[in-house]
Amino acid sequence: MEQITPKARQEELLVQELHEEILIYDMERNEAHCLNRTAALVWRHCDGETTVAELAHLLEAELASPVGEDIVWLALEQLEQYHLLQEPVVQWEETGRTTRRKLLKLGVAATVLPLVTSITAPTAAMAQSGPTGPTGPT
Repeated sequence: MEQITPKARQEELLVQELHEEILIYDMERNEAHCLNRTAALVWRHCDGETTVAELAHLLEAELASPVGEDIVWLALEQLEQYHLLQEPVVQWEETGRTTRRKLLKLGVAATVLPLVTSITAPTAAMAQSGPTGPTGPT
């Protein structure tokens, strides 16, 4: 099976590194994303040369906790969902889908699970427009 080497998207993104998280504003889609520590570590190491297995080893070392490839695949699924990877990499038919719930049942600590939260930011035009619908008594 071909080794998958994901690459993080860098274009049209504003990135703010925090202590253990990353905030990313996608200027192309007007969306803001917050990557928790695990998702941030995966995104930082997605250089187009590091394999999923290598990502798992890097995470294990940095988190000082057992991390399997399932954790990396879960992070990649989320990063792909929010368009934070150069190209789609997650092919669940081949890899087998792993959910957060399955990992928790297997005893994976919730603090190790990757999480990307996202909001859509209003565009400048939307922010300047007034309220829609009835604005006063009828």
